Amino acid sequence: MTQTAQQLTPSAQEAICEALNQCVAETAVTTMLAQNFHWNVTGMAFGPLHAMFQNIYEDHFTAQDELAERVKALGGHAEGQLAGMLKRSKVMEHDGHATAEAMIETMAKAQDTLAATLAGAAAIAEEHGDLLTQDLAIGRGQVHEKFAWLLRAHLG
Repeated sequence: MTQTAQQLTPSAQEAICEALNQCVAETAVTTMLAQNFHWNVTGMAFGPLHAMFQNIYEDHFTAQDELAERVKALGGHAEGQLAGMLKRSKVMEHDGHATAEAMIETMAKAQDTLAATLAGAAAIAEEHGDLLTQDLAIGRGQVHEKFAWLLRAHLG
């Protein structure tokens, strides 16, 4: 049965918000990762990679807000502390000292991680009949899969 945010049980709201906060955390860490690589990429592919990393961090910054606002719509608390996000995230920070190829590989793996986390959030939302969160998570997951593909295309 399809449920609106207000019709979900408290335990359903809690489970969905927990999954969404995981998505927010990993999106935030990946946003900073992309910005770090945007600042520090060098080499023959500087132009297209500089632009791609900017496209990624701009997309992810907006996505953080959409995901966190869904948490709030469900009555939850959106994680807003960087330390908490870093602790929770399966995507790790990077110091930015890497070849362009290593940056691409790292960012592609981060996109894969985000896609998987969002697929998990979609499944939890579906289990509780929250089609709006499910749709949001599926849509975001598709974006991350596309970014992973675009990044890997640079590797040949």
